[in-house]
Amino acid sequence: MKPAPPPTSQAGPRALVVSLHDVSPQTRGECAEILAELAALGVGKCSLLVIPDHHRRGHFLADAECAAWLRAQAAAGHELVMHGYHHQRARRDGESMGAKLTTRLYTADEGECYDMDRAEAIGLVRQAREDFRDLGVEPAGFIAPAWLLSAEAEAALRELGCGYTTRLGSVVDLQSGRVFKSQSLVWSVRSAWRRQVSLAWNALLARRLAANPLLRISIHPVDLRHPQIWRQIRDIITRALADREPLTYHEWLTHQRVSAGL
Repeated sequence: MKPAPPPTSQAGPRALVVSLHDVSPQTRGECAEILAELAALGVGKCSLLVIPDHHRRGHFLADAECAAWLRAQAAAGHELVMHGYHHQRARRDGESMGAKLTTRLYTADEGECYDMDRAEAIGLVRQAREDFRDLGVEPAGFIAPAWLLSAEAEAALRELGCGYTTRLGSVVDLQSGRVFKSQSLVWSVRSAWRRQVSLAWNALLARRLAANPLLRISIHPVDLRHPQIWRQIRDIITRALADREPLTYHEWLTHQRVSAGL
């Protein structure tokens, strides 16, 4: 695997990108509630990470109400982003301890693109892109579930002309190769100890990132079910909006490209 390029300096306004992960027919109710609360805070547009067939439990194109809702979100200014296809990865025989820890403990078997080969990634992205186009949306970005993207899958994204992806700690312009360092705040809520660690870690991280030009906040629908977690998310967003402009990933990256003359 080639070493990652060095981080690139960031231009444009101080920005806040709020991304809502795991958007699908199964989570639409919670997602709608979250978007309404975010709009009330002053975040009128987000990057919505949409799973075409979430855990193989129903494709968004097969759910007319969900498809109409997604189109409405795009028309309202939200960005629809490809977020894997099934958001699942089957366990395999002979996996290393590192792979088990990453795909089972860290992400509960949802690291769909963790070790995906190039051919499989090309097929997945082509199908996802076609499905989004059937909605009437041209997606600019692809973000892997849990940000676990293999080197071969990233190469496939470049080959297919995807505009960008993100990692936990960076935003990657796939067409120019520029990498922008920015750690995302994200919460793990699967157990009480995870929630307490998330609260402490994100309080610290928000302070550490106060001077960073880009602040990224990644929300999952399940976060809404935990009052302490949701209160912290709201508080961090409210403070960030004092001097940051809410943008989608695509809008933010457009600022970077224009500033660089690309």
